[in-house]
Amino acid sequence: MLDRLDTAARQAAPAVDRWSVRGVVESAEELNVRQGVAQLRERLDRLAAVNAGTRADPRIVDSSASLWTLDCRQRLVTGDGGDMAQDWQIVIPNVVATAQVQGVTQTRSAAGQYNGFCQQGGLEVLERAGFEADGPRVAQEAIELALAPPCPSGTMDLLLMPDQMMLQIHESIGHPLELDRILGDERNFAGTSFVTPDMFGHYRYGSELLNVSHDPGRPEQLASFGWDDDGTPAERRLLIERGVLLRPLGGSVSQARARAFGLDLEGVATTRACSWNRAPIDRMSNLNIEPGDASLDALVGAIDFGVMMRTNLSWSIDDSRNKFQFGCEWGRVIRGGRLAEVVRNPNYRGISATFWRSLAGVGDASTFEVMGTPFCGKGEPSQVIRVGHAAPACRFRGVDVFGGDA
Repeated sequence: MLDRLDTAARQAAPAVDRWSVRGVVESAEELNVRQGVAQLRERLDRLAAVNAGTRADPRIVDSSASLWTLDCRQRLVTGDGGDMAQDWQIVIPNVVATAQVQGVTQTRSAAGQYNGFCQQGGLEVLERAGFEADGPRVAQEAIELALAPPCPSGTMDLLLMPDQMMLQIHESIGHPLELDRILGDERNFAGTSFVTPDMFGHYRYGSELLNVSHDPGRPEQLASFGWDDDGTPAERRLLIERGVLLRPLGGSVSQARARAFGLDLEGVATTRACSWNRAPIDRMSNLNIEPGDASLDALVGAIDFGVMMRTNLSWSIDDSRNKFQFGCEWGRVIRGGRLAEVVRNPNYRGISATFWRSLAGVGDASTFEVMGTPFCGKGEPSQVIRVGHAAPACRFRGVDVFGGDA
Protein backbone atom coordinates (compact mmCIF):
# COMPACT_ATOMS: atom_id res chain seq x y z
CA MET A 1 0.00 0.00 0.00
CA LEU A 2 2.81 2.41 0.86
CA ASP A 3 4.46 1.71 -2.50
CA ARG A 4 1.19 2.60 -4.23
CA LEU A 5 0.97 5.80 -2.14
CA ASP A 6 4.53 6.66 -3.09
CA THR A 7 3.88 6.11 -6.81
CA ALA A 8 0.59 8.01 -6.81
CA ALA A 9 2.06 10.92 -4.90
CA ARG A 10 5.01 11.24 -7.27
CA GLN A 11 2.70 11.07 -10.28
CA ALA A 12 0.57 13.86 -8.82
CA ALA A 13 3.56 16.12 -8.15
CA PRO A 14 4.13 18.98 -10.62
CA ALA A 15 6.63 18.10 -13.34
CA VAL A 16 9.23 20.79 -12.69
CA ASP A 17 12.66 19.93 -14.09
CA ARG A 18 15.76 21.43 -12.55
CA TRP A 19 19.16 21.08 -14.18
CA SER A 20 22.59 21.03 -12.63
CA VAL A 21 26.03 19.92 -13.66
CA ARG A 22 25.00 16.44 -12.41
CA GLY A 23 21.91 16.33 -14.57
CA VAL A 24 18.22 16.30 -13.57
CA VAL A 25 17.46 16.55 -9.85
CA GLU A 26 14.15 16.09 -8.06
CA SER A 27 11.88 19.09 -7.77
CA ALA A 28 11.19 20.51 -4.31
CA GLU A 29 7.64 19.21 -4.62
CA GLU A 30 8.81 15.66 -5.31
CA LEU A 31 11.24 15.80 -2.40
CA ASN A 32 8.49 16.95 -0.04
CA VAL A 33 6.25 14.10 -1.20
CA ARG A 34 9.00 11.52 -0.61
CA GLN A 35 9.71 12.89 2.87
CA GLY A 36 6.00 12.86 3.69
CA VAL A 37 5.62 9.25 2.60
CA ALA A 38 8.67 8.25 4.65
CA GLN A 39 7.21 9.92 7.74
CA LEU A 40 3.86 8.22 7.14
CA ARG A 41 5.58 4.83 6.78
CA GLU A 42 7.50 5.39 10.03
CA ARG A 43 4.29 6.28 11.91
CA LEU A 44 2.39 3.30 10.52
CA ASP A 45 5.26 0.97 11.43
CA ARG A 46 5.20 2.33 15.00
CA LEU A 47 1.45 1.81 15.27
CA ALA A 48 1.73 -1.70 13.84
CA ALA A 49 4.39 -2.59 16.41
CA VAL A 50 2.27 -1.29 19.31
CA ASN A 51 -0.80 -3.12 18.00
CA ALA A 52 1.18 -6.34 17.58
CA GLY A 53 1.87 -6.24 21.30
CA THR A 54 -1.84 -6.85 21.97
CA ARG A 55 -2.15 -9.97 19.81
CA ALA A 56 0.01 -12.57 21.56
CA ASP A 57 -3.03 -14.41 22.99
CA PRO A 58 -5.69 -15.98 20.71
CA ARG A 59 -8.39 -14.82 23.12
CA ILE A 60 -7.83 -11.27 21.84
CA VAL A 61 -10.28 -11.02 18.94
CA ASP A 62 -9.84 -7.36 18.03
CA SER A 63 -7.32 -4.62 18.73
CA SER A 64 -6.18 -1.24 17.54
CA ALA A 65 -3.50 1.35 18.13
CA SER A 66 -4.06 4.97 17.19
CA LEU A 67 -2.03 8.15 17.24
CA TRP A 68 -3.69 11.49 16.59
CA THR A 69 -1.50 14.58 16.26
CA LEU A 70 -2.61 18.15 15.75
CA ASP A 71 -0.73 21.39 15.14
CA CYS A 72 -2.91 24.45 15.63
CA ARG A 73 -2.14 28.14 15.21
CA GLN A 74 -4.57 30.85 16.23
CA ARG A 75 -4.43 34.61 15.77
CA LEU A 76 -6.90 36.97 17.45
CA VAL A 77 -7.17 40.50 16.04
CA THR A 78 -9.55 42.88 17.81
CA GLY A 79 -11.09 46.19 16.86
CA ASP A 80 -9.34 48.03 19.67
CA GLY A 81 -5.86 47.18 18.41
CA GLY A 82 -5.28 43.80 20.00
CA ASP A 83 -3.21 41.26 18.02
CA MET A 84 -2.42 37.95 19.75
CA ALA A 85 -1.15 34.62 18.40
CA GLN A 86 -1.03 31.21 20.08
CA ASP A 87 0.29 27.82 18.94
CA TRP A 88 -0.59 24.34 20.16
CA GLN A 89 0.93 20.92 19.43
CA ILE A 90 -1.31 18.08 20.59
CA VAL A 91 -0.70 14.32 20.77
CA ILE A 92 -3.43 11.77 21.53
CA PRO A 93 -2.31 8.09 21.65
CA ASN A 94 -4.44 5.08 22.50
CA VAL A 95 -4.43 1.29 22.50
CA VAL A 96 -7.60 -0.85 22.62
CA ALA A 97 -8.02 -4.64 22.86
CA THR A 98 -11.13 -6.83 22.94
CA ALA A 99 -11.06 -10.32 24.48
CA GLN A 100 -13.62 -13.11 24.19
CA VAL A 101 -13.62 -16.02 26.62
CA GLN A 102 -16.42 -18.61 26.75
CA GLY A 103 -18.98 -16.24 25.29
CA VAL A 104 -18.02 -13.24 27.43
CA THR A 105 -16.62 -10.23 25.54
CA GLN A 106 -14.78 -7.38 27.24
CA THR A 107 -12.87 -4.39 25.88
CA ARG A 108 -10.01 -2.64 27.63
CA SER A 109 -8.24 0.52 26.52
CA ALA A 110 -5.12 2.35 27.63
CA ALA A 111 -6.98 5.52 28.57
CA GLY A 112 -10.60 5.29 27.50
CA GLN A 113 -12.18 4.39 24.19
CA TYR A 114 -12.85 8.10 23.59
CA ASN A 115 -9.21 9.16 23.94
CA GLY A 116 -8.83 10.16 27.57
CA PHE A 117 -5.05 10.61 27.51
CA CYS A 118 -4.62 13.88 25.62
CA GLN A 119 -1.78 16.33 26.18
CA GLN A 120 0.14 19.15 24.58
CA GLY A 121 3.68 18.38 23.49
CA GLY A 122 5.65 16.17 21.14
CA LEU A 123 7.10 12.67 21.43
CA GLU A 124 7.44 13.11 25.19
CA VAL A 125 3.64 12.70 25.38
CA LEU A 126 4.06 9.11 24.14
CA GLU A 127 6.60 8.48 26.88
CA ARG A 128 4.30 9.89 29.56
CA ALA A 129 1.45 7.75 28.24
CA GLY A 130 3.55 4.57 28.15
CA PHE A 131 2.31 4.13 24.60
CA GLU A 132 5.08 1.89 23.28
CA ALA A 133 4.63 -0.69 26.07
CA ASP A 134 0.88 -0.53 26.61
CA GLY A 135 -0.17 -3.26 24.17
CA PRO A 136 0.56 -6.32 26.37
CA ARG A 137 -0.93 -4.67 29.48
CA VAL A 138 -4.16 -3.68 27.76
CA ALA A 139 -4.55 -7.15 26.23
CA GLN A 140 -3.92 -8.92 29.54
CA GLU A 141 -6.44 -6.73 31.34
CA ALA A 142 -9.05 -7.38 28.63
CA ILE A 143 -8.62 -11.13 29.21
CA GLU A 144 -8.81 -10.67 32.99
CA LEU A 145 -12.09 -8.79 32.57
CA ALA A 146 -13.55 -11.53 30.35
CA LEU A 147 -12.72 -14.07 33.07
CA ALA A 148 -13.91 -11.85 35.94
CA PRO A 149 -17.23 -12.02 37.82
CA PRO A 150 -19.70 -9.12 37.58
CA CYS A 151 -19.22 -6.12 39.82
CA PRO A 152 -21.06 -6.47 43.15
CA SER A 153 -24.11 -4.29 43.79
CA GLY A 154 -25.00 -2.26 46.87
CA THR A 155 -24.11 0.86 48.83
CA MET A 156 -20.36 0.93 49.45
CA ASP A 157 -17.18 2.97 49.26
CA LEU A 158 -15.92 3.89 45.80
CA LEU A 159 -12.34 4.65 44.79
CA LEU A 160 -12.13 6.47 41.45
CA MET A 161 -8.83 6.66 39.61
CA PRO A 162 -7.89 9.76 37.57
CA ASP A 163 -9.07 8.41 34.20
CA GLN A 164 -12.61 8.15 35.63
CA MET A 165 -12.33 11.26 37.79
CA MET A 166 -11.86 13.09 34.49
CA LEU A 167 -15.42 12.23 33.41
CA GLN A 168 -16.85 12.85 36.89
CA ILE A 169 -15.35 16.35 36.95
CA HIS A 170 -16.46 17.09 33.40
CA GLU A 171 -20.12 16.16 33.78
CA SER A 172 -20.96 16.99 37.40
CA ILE A 173 -18.77 20.07 38.00
CA GLY A 174 -17.72 21.49 34.64
CA HIS A 175 -21.00 21.70 32.75
CA PRO A 176 -23.13 22.76 35.75
CA LEU A 177 -20.78 25.70 36.45
CA GLU A 178 -20.87 27.18 32.91
CA LEU A 179 -22.38 30.61 33.43
CA ASP A 180 -24.24 30.79 30.11
CA ARG A 181 -26.17 27.65 31.12
CA ILE A 182 -26.92 29.16 34.53
CA LEU A 183 -28.26 32.28 32.80
CA GLY A 184 -30.59 30.15 30.63
CA ASP A 185 -28.65 29.33 27.45
CA GLU A 186 -28.26 25.79 26.06
CA ARG A 187 -31.62 24.57 27.44
CA ASN A 188 -32.89 23.37 24.07
CA PHE A 189 -29.65 21.64 23.11
CA ALA A 190 -27.27 20.53 25.87
CA GLY A 191 -29.38 21.25 28.93
CA THR A 192 -29.42 23.69 31.80
CA SER A 193 -27.85 23.52 35.29
CA PHE A 194 -29.03 22.75 38.80
CA VAL A 195 -26.76 25.60 39.94
CA THR A 196 -28.49 28.97 40.41
CA PRO A 197 -26.86 32.43 40.67
CA ASP A 198 -27.65 32.79 44.36
CA MET A 199 -25.51 29.75 45.27
CA PHE A 200 -22.12 31.41 44.71
CA GLY A 201 -20.17 32.34 47.79
CA HIS A 202 -21.82 29.97 50.25
CA TYR A 203 -23.27 26.80 48.64
CA ARG A 204 -21.66 23.56 49.84
CA TYR A 205 -20.88 21.78 46.59
CA GLY A 206 -18.72 19.10 48.20
CA SER A 207 -16.90 18.07 51.34
CA GLU A 208 -14.12 20.23 52.80
CA LEU A 209 -11.63 18.06 50.87
CA LEU A 210 -12.89 19.36 47.51
CA ASN A 211 -10.79 22.08 45.86
CA VAL A 212 -11.40 22.69 42.15
CA SER A 213 -9.30 25.02 40.01
CA HIS A 214 -9.60 26.57 36.57
CA ASP A 215 -5.94 26.36 35.55
CA PRO A 216 -5.13 27.30 31.93
CA GLY A 217 -1.41 27.62 32.71
CA ARG A 218 -0.31 23.97 33.09
CA PRO A 219 1.93 23.54 29.99
CA GLU A 220 1.21 19.91 29.13
CA GLN A 221 -2.53 20.01 29.74
CA LEU A 222 -4.82 19.87 26.73
CA ALA A 223 -6.62 23.22 27.08
CA SER A 224 -3.81 25.45 28.34
CA PHE A 225 -3.63 28.91 26.75
CA GLY A 226 -2.33 32.43 27.33
CA TRP A 227 -5.69 34.15 26.91
CA ASP A 228 -9.19 33.10 25.94
CA ASP A 229 -10.98 33.89 22.68
CA ASP A 230 -12.34 37.17 24.04
CA GLY A 231 -8.75 38.26 24.72
CA THR A 232 -8.93 37.90 28.51
CA PRO A 233 -5.51 36.90 29.96
CA ALA A 234 -5.42 33.37 31.39
CA GLU A 235 -5.25 33.10 35.17
CA ARG A 236 -5.53 30.23 37.62
CA ARG A 237 -8.53 30.64 39.92
CA LEU A 238 -10.32 28.39 42.41
CA LEU A 239 -13.95 27.70 41.54
CA ILE A 240 -14.60 25.57 44.62
CA GLU A 241 -12.56 25.94 47.81
CA ARG A 242 -12.91 23.54 50.73
CA GLY A 243 -16.19 22.43 49.23
CA VAL A 244 -17.75 25.92 48.92
CA LEU A 245 -18.81 27.21 45.50
CA LEU A 246 -16.98 30.49 44.77
CA ARG A 247 -17.31 31.43 41.09
CA PRO A 248 -18.69 30.11 37.79
CA LEU A 249 -17.04 29.26 34.49
CA GLY A 250 -18.09 32.53 32.91
CA GLY A 251 -16.19 34.74 30.49
CA SER A 252 -16.43 38.48 29.91
CA VAL A 253 -19.70 38.42 27.94
CA SER A 254 -21.54 36.22 30.43
CA GLN A 255 -20.25 38.33 33.30
CA ALA A 256 -21.63 41.45 31.60
CA ARG A 257 -24.97 39.72 31.06
CA ALA A 258 -25.05 38.75 34.73
CA ARG A 259 -24.39 42.37 35.77
CA ALA A 260 -27.30 43.45 33.56
CA PHE A 261 -29.50 41.19 35.69
CA GLY A 262 -28.10 42.76 38.84
CA LEU A 263 -25.81 39.80 39.61
CA ASP A 264 -22.24 40.39 40.72
CA LEU A 265 -20.61 37.13 39.63
CA GLU A 266 -16.85 36.95 39.20
CA GLY A 267 -15.80 34.65 36.35
CA VAL A 268 -12.63 33.41 34.67
CA ALA A 269 -10.91 33.52 31.28
CA THR A 270 -12.82 30.65 29.70
CA THR A 271 -14.61 31.69 26.49
CA ARG A 272 -13.49 29.68 23.48
CA ALA A 273 -14.62 28.92 19.95
CA CYS A 274 -13.88 25.77 17.94
CA SER A 275 -13.21 27.73 14.73
CA TRP A 276 -13.17 31.19 13.19
CA ASN A 277 -16.82 30.82 12.12
CA ARG A 278 -18.19 30.21 15.62
CA ALA A 279 -18.76 32.73 18.41
CA PRO A 280 -16.77 32.20 21.62
CA ILE A 281 -18.92 30.78 24.42
CA ASP A 282 -18.30 29.70 28.01
CA ARG A 283 -16.33 26.43 27.95
CA MET A 284 -14.42 24.31 30.37
CA SER A 285 -10.69 24.67 29.75
CA ASN A 286 -8.42 22.97 32.28
CA LEU A 287 -10.69 22.07 35.18
CA ASN A 288 -8.75 20.23 37.89
CA ILE A 289 -9.13 18.81 41.38
CA GLU A 290 -6.22 19.82 43.58
CA PRO A 291 -4.22 16.97 45.18
CA GLY A 292 -4.68 16.08 48.83
CA ASP A 293 -2.33 14.27 51.21
CA ALA A 294 -3.33 10.57 51.00
CA SER A 295 -1.22 7.94 49.26
CA LEU A 296 -2.97 5.30 47.14
CA ASP A 297 -2.20 2.71 49.83
CA ALA A 298 -3.87 4.93 52.42
CA LEU A 299 -6.96 5.41 50.24
CA VAL A 300 -7.29 1.65 49.71
CA GLY A 301 -6.51 0.92 53.35
CA ALA A 302 -9.39 3.11 54.55
CA ILE A 303 -11.99 1.00 52.69
CA ASP A 304 -13.50 -1.99 54.46
CA PHE A 305 -15.57 -3.00 51.44
CA GLY A 306 -15.84 -1.21 48.13
CA VAL A 307 -14.72 -1.07 44.50
CA MET A 308 -11.90 0.69 42.68
CA MET A 309 -12.94 1.82 39.20
CA ARG A 310 -10.81 2.89 36.27
CA THR A 311 -11.39 4.32 32.80
CA ASN A 312 -14.73 5.70 31.69
CA LEU A 313 -16.87 3.54 29.44
CA SER A 314 -20.35 5.09 29.53
CA TRP A 315 -22.12 8.12 30.93
CA SER A 316 -25.64 9.40 31.41
CA ILE A 317 -26.70 12.58 33.22
CA ASP A 318 -29.93 14.55 33.26
CA ASP A 319 -30.52 17.91 31.56
CA SER A 320 -29.71 19.88 34.71
CA ARG A 321 -26.44 17.98 35.22
CA ASN A 322 -27.66 16.62 38.52
CA LYS A 323 -28.62 12.92 38.54
CA PHE A 324 -26.03 10.72 36.84
CA GLN A 325 -25.07 7.13 36.11
CA PHE A 326 -21.55 6.26 34.93
CA GLY A 327 -19.87 3.01 33.89
CA CYS A 328 -16.19 2.04 33.81
CA GLU A 329 -14.08 -0.47 31.91
CA TRP A 330 -12.23 -1.87 34.91
CA GLY A 331 -13.21 -2.66 38.47
CA ARG A 332 -11.45 -4.24 41.41
CA VAL A 333 -12.98 -5.14 44.75
CA ILE A 334 -11.42 -3.72 47.91
CA ARG A 335 -11.93 -5.92 50.94
CA GLY A 336 -10.52 -5.28 54.40
CA GLY A 337 -8.30 -2.48 53.14
CA ARG A 338 -6.70 -4.62 50.43
CA LEU A 339 -7.16 -4.91 46.69
CA ALA A 340 -8.92 -8.17 45.82
CA GLU A 341 -10.47 -9.67 42.67
CA VAL A 342 -11.01 -7.92 39.34
CA VAL A 343 -14.70 -7.42 38.39
CA ARG A 344 -16.31 -6.56 35.08
CA ASN A 345 -18.96 -3.99 34.11
CA PRO A 346 -18.67 -1.74 37.19
CA ASN A 347 -21.17 1.12 37.42
CA TYR A 348 -22.25 3.71 39.95
CA ARG A 349 -24.93 6.39 40.24
CA GLY A 350 -25.59 9.50 42.30
CA ILE A 351 -26.64 13.14 42.50
CA SER A 352 -23.92 15.67 41.75
CA ALA A 353 -23.63 17.74 44.95
CA THR A 354 -24.58 14.81 47.20
CA PHE A 355 -21.86 12.75 45.57
CA TRP A 356 -19.17 15.41 46.03
CA ARG A 357 -20.19 15.87 49.67
CA SER A 358 -19.39 12.18 50.17
CA LEU A 359 -15.74 12.81 49.20
CA ALA A 360 -13.76 11.23 52.06
CA GLY A 361 -10.20 10.97 50.74
CA VAL A 362 -8.13 12.83 48.14
CA GLY A 363 -4.93 11.34 46.79
CA ASP A 364 -1.59 13.09 46.96
CA ALA A 365 0.61 14.22 44.04
CA SER A 366 1.81 10.65 43.44
CA THR A 367 -1.75 9.70 42.36
CA PHE A 368 -2.30 12.85 40.26
CA GLU A 369 -2.64 12.45 36.47
CA VAL A 370 -3.25 14.90 33.62
CA MET A 371 -6.02 13.69 31.31
CA GLY A 372 -8.52 15.30 28.95
CA THR A 373 -10.99 14.90 26.11
CA PRO A 374 -11.01 16.32 22.57
CA PHE A 375 -14.76 15.80 22.23
CA CYS A 376 -16.72 18.24 24.44
CA GLY A 377 -19.86 19.30 22.58
CA LYS A 378 -21.93 22.41 23.22
CA GLY A 379 -23.56 25.38 21.52
CA GLU A 380 -25.78 26.15 18.55
CA PRO A 381 -24.36 25.87 15.93
CA SER A 382 -22.59 22.93 17.53
CA GLN A 383 -19.01 23.35 18.71
CA VAL A 384 -16.73 20.44 19.67
CA ILE A 385 -13.66 21.50 21.60
CA ARG A 386 -10.80 20.09 23.65
CA VAL A 387 -10.88 20.13 27.46
CA GLY A 388 -8.27 19.20 30.06
CA HIS A 389 -8.98 17.51 33.40
CA ALA A 390 -6.36 16.58 35.99
CA ALA A 391 -7.09 14.84 39.27
CA PRO A 392 -5.74 12.53 41.95
CA ALA A 393 -7.42 9.30 42.99
CA CYS A 394 -10.44 10.02 45.20
CA ARG A 395 -12.47 8.00 47.73
CA PHE A 396 -16.21 8.44 48.20
CA ARG A 397 -18.42 7.01 50.97
CA GLY A 398 -21.83 5.37 50.63
CA VAL A 399 -22.15 5.26 46.83
CA ASP A 400 -24.76 3.21 44.94
CA VAL A 401 -22.61 0.71 43.00
CA PHE A 402 -23.98 -1.95 40.68
CA GLY A 403 -22.85 -4.49 38.09
CA GLY A 404 -23.85 -4.28 34.47
CA ASP A 405 -24.88 -7.97 34.41
CA ALA A 406 -27.38 -7.52 37.26
